[in-house]
Amino acid sequence: MSHDPTTTGKNRVLTGDTPTGRLHLGHWVGSIEQRVKMQDDYDCFFLLANMHAYTTRADKPDDIRRDTIEIVKDWLAAGIDPSRATIVLQTEIPAIAELSWYFAMLIPFNRVMRNPTLKTEIETKGLGDKYSFGFPMYAVGQCADILAFRPEFVPVGEDQVAHIEMCREVARKFDQLYCGIDSHSEDDAYETGGGVFPIPKALVGKVGRLIGTDGKNKMSKSLGNAVFLSDTPKQVKKKINAMYPGQSRDPDQPGDPAINPVFQYADVFIKDEAFVAELRERYTKGDNLGDGHVKSHVIEAVNELLEPMRTRRAEFEGPGGDDAVIDIIRDGTARANETAEATLYAAKEAMKLGFGERHLRWK
Repeated sequence: MSHDPTTTGKNRVLTGDTPTGRLHLGHWVGSIEQRVKMQDDYDCFFLLANMHAYTTRADKPDDIRRDTIEIVKDWLAAGIDPSRATIVLQTEIPAIAELSWYFAMLIPFNRVMRNPTLKTEIETKGLGDKYSFGFPMYAVGQCADILAFRPEFVPVGEDQVAHIEMCREVARKFDQLYCGIDSHSEDDAYETGGGVFPIPKALVGKVGRLIGTDGKNKMSKSLGNAVFLSDTPKQVKKKINAMYPGQSRDPDQPGDPAINPVFQYADVFIKDEAFVAELRERYTKGDNLGDGHVKSHVIEAVNELLEPMRTRRAEFEGPGGDDAVIDIIRDGTARANETAEATLYAAKEAMKLGFGERHLRWK
């Protein structure tokens, strides 16, 4: 990484989100919470994957632009600090697009289409066989998103681990083919052995799959079962109170917390573990503890988590808020281009394409 002018001496982290709408509690426990905690100890890059949004919404550019700005507001509200982390706009990092092309030569098309995350998205989004050519390309592009910044760790939700594994395969193949790394090498030896790319590791949040307010499916905006980080106290209360507890019972009758999704929320969001254990025990015994009582404590805990986020987000609402967000995006992207260009230069040198360095200017 000798060409990288932004090296800090810290291990690097890269992760991000596709701007498809507001972030919710599933994003928080799956990845965002980890990002906030890692900002001081790691060199963090957080990517706005707005190019990937076009793979399924190319006809909605206004929505994608709006969602890109809104997702940054969610990040800032959650505690992402642009003075401690670099916020990156994907479409303004040309090295990503170029690396995507090179990486596409290293991985068979059939391997891309076997990616379980990609297959699930085709099914859940009802794309059938009508998806664009660019849709499967985004799986390769995601490898470039990550490897352009040569991170050690990639905090992701459980459903994204398959993408990270494919990224690891691409990094190994590149280093073996162009840098002479022995295919029997341990992953940790690739970069130290002269490879351009380290083999990144996925970091899954404390909850890989948060159940949505429908009580059965993973929390998702498209399924209408999400509690958003920007929801008001009344919205939080309404959504959680409407959650089906998985069983019908009298408060004086034994219940099964294992099938009650409300208890997953209690485990995740109520800080007092002893209190949660007491709720669980009373619920199991039928000790005059109804579902509404458990929900009330969950609602209180969730609102306690979200209240500081609401306060921080309010700073970017109203006149001038969007402009302030765009300035943050531009500043971060200018720094990110230095890192990505250094990576691209190293990759092209290894591929015998290094006929000179280029320097980008951001206006």
